Amino acid sequence: MRAAFFGSPAFAVPCLDALTSVADVVAVFSQPDRPAGRGMKLRLPAVKVRALELGLPVHQPKKMRDGTVAEQLRALELDVAVVVAYGRILPRAILDAPRMGCVNVHASLLPRWRGAAPIQWAIASGDPVTGVSLMQLDEGMDTGPVVTMDETPIEPNETTADLTERLSAMGAAMLERDLAGYVRGELLPKAQEGEATHARMLTKEDGALDFGWTAQAVHDRVRAMHPWPGAYTTDRDERLKVHRSVVVRADGRHGEPGQVLGVEDGGLWVACAQGIVAMAEVQEPGRKRMPADAFVAGRGTPERLGDG
Repeated sequence: MRAAFFGSPAFAVPCLDALTSVADVVAVFSQPDRPAGRGMKLRLPAVKVRALELGLPVHQPKKMRDGTVAEQLRALELDVAVVVAYGRILPRAILDAPRMGCVNVHASLLPRWRGAAPIQWAIASGDPVTGVSLMQLDEGMDTGPVVTMDETPIEPNETTADLTERLSAMGAAMLERDLAGYVRGELLPKAQEGEATHARMLTKEDGALDFGWTAQAVHDRVRAMHPWPGAYTTDRDERLKVHRSVVVRADGRHGEPGQVLGVEDGGLWVACAQGIVAMAEVQEPGRKRMPADAFVAGRGTPERLGDG
């Protein structure tokens, strides 16, 4: 089986490794190197780094619609191309270049959470389960027919960082198990069924916490926004980043939303519209993250958090 791989971030690396175990990978496509960090030095995509370690040819095209990439793929006489978090929508000419088209490993149970941030929005929405889907790409946003899906529960305190690592491994295992069957025509793609939801790209403002939500919803937002963009509230007109939270009480009214009820078990207890959430680890502007009780020891206990 001759294959090409399209991917960029660390999430896609295990899938690249899996593909090399079941196919002859003749080309790897990744996003261009981009400046990052305080020094704005060029940073190589994680997939490029791994491909070079494996001795695979790497391509980083800046344009996808001028026909050059499609021509490259046709010349390679591919059976299939595998796309995992590549970061760009592929035009029809590229999708049609391999004999069996292009398939995508997507981190949700399609059609739920089509789009750029499926892991974050699954957690933020309180979904009890998620998974990975192996789907045939079309020109829509994650709208193509699904070859196979694997499901997994979302753990109560699991963050986006945690779940990303698990789903990455699940996607790799799915590729190893099912890609060859798809290429042989034994696994047939089926149209997506159910209500579609869209996982839009995150902004920094999505990290804002609202204590008018339930305690569970606040906790879900904290873990969904870790590591980026990070959840935050305000304390005495200063932004306070929240790295970790705990649901203390899921039900009942225990005070006005945002009212600080005290510090117990190392956490800053805050009343929500329903229940109590503890801010367990926080960070003031310009300072390191710290346990909430250390924050209170230095600043005193605030009366409330948020805008009220």
